[in-house]
Amino acid sequence: MHFRVAAALAALVCAASGLAARAHTDDTAPLAPPRLIVTVVVDQFSANLFNQYRSRWTGGLRRLSDEGLVSTNGYQTHGLTETCPGHSTVLTGMHPAQTGIPSNDWIDPATGEDVYCLAAPHNTLAHGKNTDNGPVGPDNIRATSLGDWLKAQRPDARVFAVSGKDRGAINLAGHHPDGAFWFTDGFGLTTYVEPGQDPAARLAAVDAFNLAFRQRQAAAPHAWTYSQPQCRALEADWTIRGDVLHSRVPPARDKFDGSPSLDEETLKAAAYLIDSQNLGQGSSTDLLGVSLSATDRIGHAYGTQGPEMCEQMHRLDAALGQFLDRLEAVPGGVVLVLTADHGGSDFVERLAQRGYPHAHRISSAPLAEINAGLQARFNLDAAPLQSGSSGLIVADKDHRSLPEPLRSEIIAAALPLVRSMPDIVYAEARDALLTAPLPDSRQPELLTLEQRMRLSAVDARSSDIIMVRAANVTGGGRVGGNIAGHGTPWDYDRRVPILFWKPHGTTQERFLPIRTIDIAPTLASVIGIESPPVAGRVLPLWE
Repeated sequence: MHFRVAAALAALVCAASGLAARAHTDDTAPLAPPRLIVTVVVDQFSANLFNQYRSRWTGGLRRLSDEGLVSTNGYQTHGLTETCPGHSTVLTGMHPAQTGIPSNDWIDPATGEDVYCLAAPHNTLAHGKNTDNGPVGPDNIRATSLGDWLKAQRPDARVFAVSGKDRGAINLAGHHPDGAFWFTDGFGLTTYVEPGQDPAARLAAVDAFNLAFRQRQAAAPHAWTYSQPQCRALEADWTIRGDVLHSRVPPARDKFDGSPSLDEETLKAAAYLIDSQNLGQGSSTDLLGVSLSATDRIGHAYGTQGPEMCEQMHRLDAALGQFLDRLEAVPGGVVLVLTADHGGSDFVERLAQRGYPHAHRISSAPLAEINAGLQARFNLDAAPLQSGSSGLIVADKDHRSLPEPLRSEIIAAALPLVRSMPDIVYAEARDALLTAPLPDSRQPELLTLEQRMRLSAVDARSSDIIMVRAANVTGGGRVGGNIAGHGTPWDYDRRVPILFWKPHGTTQERFLPIRTIDIAPTLASVIGIESPPVAGRVLPLWE
């Protein structure tokens, strides 16, 4: 376990009673603790998508809107809005700069190797194959989470999470869950196995689900068809970097883990865990995290404004409706929160045609010219500026960090050149950015670009030069891969819905901004447990 995590857990166990008092605001009304807390994170579910489809829903998302506390101005406060850092904020109450997760992956400056955000090389995967992102675990997360606080104070509580992605499940489950499961191709749900653990025992909680899942897939192979005539009306062909996207359902490369079926099965798995583990029926409050990955995969592959996303929004609504019906039957009561790890935008070709002519794909030529000049100036055998997760690393031909003072000299020479590139609106050295204190994020919409990027910056994990492109300017992209994305500090990537719900609750619309980091301390207050000092605050819920 990372030493910061161990220290945080130790401090939590022996925390003084005054800590809880500091965590509560004076206007927080007491709420009878439910026996089950459910946290749902819809990957790439922007506030824009929520508002666009809100009036069309008839199932679970409609019910959450009609019976919940609705904040359409929720925020991921940081600037590098990716899946791993976004998930890391939801149940820790901390910014990515504090969770240690700046991005989905980074480059180890000593070895030049790519490092996945949740890489844990000493672990294995329970299904016996080195698939997906390889061996993973919570080791790189430098903050404790709601599940950790709950287990430390109420050891009989149970903590589970399920997702289409490992980084969705593990971030929501914390460091010591009873189970964190995600889908892997052709098998069903898998999990990580730490040294000394038994793979069969780690999968025992979902063995029956996996068997039933494989039987369902064999009996009725995945199929993606139209259920909504208004979605069919969005069909069109789009030329993207010389290739044609035939935007229709089913897509040309239709597969289970990039379709609405993934979320439907994830919610079935969540309901299965409630039933098989009797969640919400014990003497303590249990915690279930559910991360739904299909919106993100569909958004990347097909954009957000076509028939593919239209069908996803309606099928997600229907699947969540069935899930809420199951939650209503939990005898000990349930409180659910739904949010997103980040937002997203449409692919730039469609944006440009629909009134945003500035939307385009950036050229790599200016950076290549800068690199050629730096390579000659410093007599290097390779281009020194290389792509990193949040900007540019300064490295040798094997992607290893250049030695000092050469590294700092190249950064100083490169910064004015990078800042002068077309479509670059911010560039700063990571080391300089880290000298600034973490900003107060209680008004997230007012944070400057520099403050947003500071909340994402992590020493040795963030890139050497952190830079920001203009809004709706992107790079790369190919039909059959990713044509649209996220990861920017702009509000279409930062604004997300945040909804708190209990069965037949009183609806209330809240328009002032709140943050995903406010969720964890708020749920801790609902449960009646103490939280360590966190960046988020407790929100008043129902009276």
